[in-house]
Amino acid sequence: MRIYEVQNRTPELINNLLSVWESSVRATHLFLSESEILNIREYVPEALSGVAHLIAAEDETGVPVAFMGVENGSLEMLFIAAEARGKGLGRQLIEKGINDYSINRLAVNEQNPLARGFYEHMGFEVYKRTDLDEQGNPYLLLYMKLSEGRQTT
Repeated sequence: MRIYEVQNRTPELINNLLSVWESSVRATHLFLSESEILNIREYVPEALSGVAHLIAAEDETGVPVAFMGVENGSLEMLFIAAEARGKGLGRQLIEKGINDYSINRLAVNEQNPLARGFYEHMGFEVYKRTDLDEQGNPYLLLYMKLSEGRQTT
């Protein structure tokens, strides 16, 4: 597994990461309808192109299987392809984000309890809840920050 910060956000890479995003969302965001997934999908390339730090993970064949976006100490996105879930990749990405990019906060959909549990396991705690996401859609968000007492791994 190779984890690296993307330096050249080519159309091909953005398209591959969009496939990772869709695979991840379909496996984890069960609260979204098909039309909602397709609607959100339209905005993902722009988010991938615009985030300050885009970190990708490739399998041994060089195919992207996960990515995260970081900006100003905030985890803006973390998605792992369905077939790559449960293998420690999320932990590796979060640790890299904390250690190399000073991640100390994030937002997660309340309707995604596995993600919330993962972030809590990684040392984050909820400090705020909203009824709408940043775009004004009715997706409950939990805002989490890195616990001061977090043990580094």
